[in-house]
Amino acid sequence: MDHKMSRSPWVIHYDGSSCNGCDIEVLASLTPLFDAERFGVVNTGNPKHADIFLVTGSVNAQNLPVVRQIYNQMLEPKCVVACGICACSGGVFRDAYNVIGGVDRAIPVDVYAPGCAIRPETVIDAIVEACGILDQKEAVMRAGGDPLTVGGAATWDGGVELGEDGFVAPAEAGDAPAAGDAPAGTPAASAAVRGAE
Repeated sequence: MDHKMSRSPWVIHYDGSSCNGCDIEVLASLTPLFDAERFGVVNTGNPKHADIFLVTGSVNAQNLPVVRQIYNQMLEPKCVVACGICACSGGVFRDAYNVIGGVDRAIPVDVYAPGCAIRPETVIDAIVEACGILDQKEAVMRAGGDPLTVGGAATWDGGVELGEDGFVAPAEAGDAPAAGDAPAGTPAASAAVRGAE
């Protein structure tokens, strides 16, 4: 039986620490106007049922463990989509004292979908791109391989760890990407969705 993960992907959405502009657009993509359900996309609140993890907003010291817990509770194969420029690189909040950067500082990201705020069309494009990566990961698993060798997890540097004080040491000058830049290694490590202008 030929089964594909992309036929009915279930998504879970989490807002890291954003202005809520991207949250509204992610939810708008699931409404009848844009109708992501026509692709079989179902929104769920349970990480164990989700195939795709949509994250909006930057990651800070308080939500870093939450993002990792949701990711770890998801079953393989799974895909992570960074929705909006804050999730991609920290955005306008990247210089805040408590922001450690984009989602890729916490978990491996498979698809970057920039925008401020992200458009519903871009969210749908990112989900469709993630569905293709899900199929690749499923094929690797069926062949007895490790799905973490596909997508963003294959080149992930391990992210950051919190110190005893609950914060991460400040980044050296030049380490953090500019607000409009895609994270270093994006084209080689993962898919980037176009059309966010």
